[in-house]
Formats: sequence, C-alpha cells, structure tokens
Amino acid sequence: MAIPPKLVSSSSSSFPTTARGSSEEGLANKLWIKFRRESIFAMYTPFVVCLAAGNLKIETFRHCISQDFHFLKAFAHAYKLAEECADDDDAKLAITKLRKGVLEELKMHNSFVLEWGIDPSKEETINSATVRYTDFLLATASGKVEGVEGPDKHATPFERTKVAAYTLGAMTPCMRLYAFLAKEFQALVDSEDGSHPYKKWIDNYSSEGIEASALQTEDLLDNLSIPLTSEELDIIEKLYHQAMKLEIEFFNVQPLSQSTVVPLTKEHKPVEDRLVIFSDFDLTCTIFYSSAILADIAIVMAPKSDQAQPENQIARMSSAELRKAWVLLSGQYTEEYEQCIESILPPEKVEFNYEVLCKALEQLSDFERKANARVVESGVLKGLNLEDIKRAGERLILQDGCTSFFQKIVKNENLNANIHVPLSQPTMVPCGDESKMLLRLRLRQWNLKSSRNKVLKKNHQGLVSAGYGT
Repeated sequence: MAIPPKLVSSSSSSFPTTARGSSEEGLANKLWIKFRRESIFAMYTPFVVCLAAGNLKIETFRHCISQDFHFLKAFAHAYKLAEECADDDDAKLAITKLRKGVLEELKMHNSFVLEWGIDPSKEETINSATVRYTDFLLATASGKVEGVEGPDKHATPFERTKVAAYTLGAMTPCMRLYAFLAKEFQALVDSEDGSHPYKKWIDNYSSEGIEASALQTEDLLDNLSIPLTSEELDIIEKLYHQAMKLEIEFFNVQPLSQSTVVPLTKEHKPVEDRLVIFSDFDLTCTIFYSSAILADIAIVMAPKSDQAQPENQIARMSSAELRKAWVLLSGQYTEEYEQCIESILPPEKVEFNYEVLCKALEQLSDFERKANARVVESGVLKGLNLEDIKRAGERLILQDGCTSFFQKIVKNENLNANIHVPLSQPTMVPCGDESKMLLRLRLRQWNLKSSRNKVLKKNHQGLVSAGYGT
C-alpha cells in the first residue's frame, strides 16, 4: 500500500505487545523471516531506491501517497468485517481500536496530502496495483479466500474467527514492511542533514510509534492464529505472501520516469541456476555503430573512379559511389527506424504487458533484419579484406567499463553465467570462382564464457591508427 495507517500505540492494545526479540516464536515473525527475500526485493525496486536516495521526483511521490485514501478505506472496512467475525472479546476490542486509528487517519488525510502539495479537492485516479491489493484484502475479509469455503449464516463462531485471522494475515505485512524500509532508509540519512526531501516521511515511519503499531498488528495475528490447524496456518502463510507480492507490485507500477540503477536481487546458486545476460553491441558496448566503421573502411579502401581494377578481383564500386550509396542507406535506416519506433510505442501511457512487449521486440528485430539485408544486397561491403575487419574490431572503442563488466562475470568461478552479445561478424561465402569471396554481414551470438580471450580491448587510437588512411 502507499502509506500504511498510523495505528494506535501499543499501550492501548488489549494484547500484550512484546519486544521484537521476545516474540520470535509467533506466526507473524516466522512469516516475516520466511519471506525476507520479498522484503529485500521491495527495498531494491527502482521507486524505493530513488525514495531512499532522495532523488525521487516529487510528482512520483505525490502519486504514491495519493493512493492513501483508497488503502485507508479498505483497511477500515476490513477491520470492521474482522471485528464482526472475531469471537474473543479481547480480539474484538483490539480490532476496534485498530479500526478507530484508521478512521482518524482518514479524517487527517486531506491535511496530510496538502503538506506535500496535493490538492485534496481533486480526485486522484486509483492505480491498478491499489485496486488489486484492496480487492484482495476485502475479498479475504469477506471470507472469499481461494481454496477455502467461506462461512455462511450457519457458521460456528470458531469458523468465523478464522476469517478474522485470515484478514490480519493479509494486512500485517504492510505495517512490518514499511517499518522495515523506513529504518533501512534512516540508516542512510544523516540525522543532522535536513536536505533530504523525504526525511520527514522516513522519520515518521522509522519512529517507535510505527514500530509499536507493527508489533500490535503482529501480536493480534499471533493470538488469532493460536487455535488454527496446520492447514489453516498454511492459508495464512499464502495470504501473507500474496500481500507481500502485491506490495512489491505497488512499488513497481509507480510512474517512475528517471533512470535508476538497481542490483540483481535473486540469490544465485551456481549448481541450480544459470544466469544468462544478453547485451546489445552497437552503442551499448561501443561508442559508434560498427557497421558505419566498416562502411568507412570500404570507402577508404575502394578504388577511385578513374582507377582501373585488376581482372582477378571482385568488381567494386568506386569510393564516390560507395559514399553515395552509404548515405542513402543511412538515411533510409534512420527514417524507417523512427517509423518503426513510432508504430510500436502506444500513443499514451499503458500498463506493462509482457505479450505486447514480445510483439514489439519481434517488430524491431524484423526491422533490423531487413536493414542488414539491404546493406548486404547493396554491395557496399563487397571486397573488404577480412584482416582489415579484424583489425578494426580490435581497435573498436568501447564504452567505459564495458570490458571490465564482462571480464568480472566470466572470471568469477562462483557464477554460472553465459553472456551473449550480438556482433556484426563477417562470414566468407564462396562466389563462383573459389578464389573470389563475398563478404556478408550477419549477426552471430558471441559467447564470452567459451571465448574469454575474445573480449575486445578498448583502444582510443581509432580508425586512423589502424592504417586506413587519414
């Protein structure tokens, strides 16, 4: 959820709220430990990283907290339903106080968002992740749990109490996750430095009051789950896990337009896992398009228009003809590339769709294949010397850190990884007389795992030092 409700302090709870270390045997703590991977994953989502760093754009933060109203309403209603289901008087009282805390938050919502520059009179659009979590929570609180038959009007008090426990299982991760994230952030922020734009938010959610509220919710879950069977505890575990995943989804759907660098978070087990890294080559690894360098070589090495060509060589265009042909090819590529991208990109912002992404990549791949085919058919690279191409490749200027990035991966014995980089690689193809060869350009996967000695060395001398003229 966007911002969890600031629940009432632990002193008002009917259940004893213990220190974190003394409740290690409780269900809530066991589930938090079991799904620690999800909490770490949440911490390294781009949105959360930018928030912690203090460079999150204010518009993105405002969008996030604008979802509070929807979450608070769902929490209040879920607590009401849980209160109706609870059989124990102490549990009812604890849930009632939790619900009152949420209702107080709803009353203060307008003033809270106003502090962050949001006009409370304007209704904010509810985003898809908010809908998914609130629908999930309210369905659970209504007894609509997947694989479980909900209580009817003839249900026993104990059967109805299970629904209250399930509801807390779907709510508890929110409080614990936000308390955890805020404390992690606080360790990164200088307490005397007031320049961090979200320091107030971090201080609030790393406070003792929020920690006490998280503990109170966890204690309530622990007590409600005591009489449950192992099968029913498994259901709570699934609900807890689902809530964690929906929280991560909420972070991931925030409208983040800024570039962010985040680490890979999945634990790598070399025996079980293989990490496959695909990287583009031109303009990702290189500073310039490799095909443009090959074209420059062809133009430099081509005969002049008034220069006679030996009979035993492949007929080649003159340098002037090559230059003209390459300009036309480049212009056509640029124009059609822009048209391709324009046809792929939607006219307005849409939700992420994996199938649509795959289709878009297929369109882009098809465009590149056709563009490469035009280069081959044009003959602009005909007659290039293989040794010249190799020398150009060896002196190709790479982006800063490119070589070291790949070398670290392939030299790490504790990492089971394959790296695939599509390269423009020349292939010799017979053309009539065996003494004549036609150079074609095609993409081939370059596996650095099996070709460590082929990692290109960065060289700033460029094409001129390779001996292709001035």
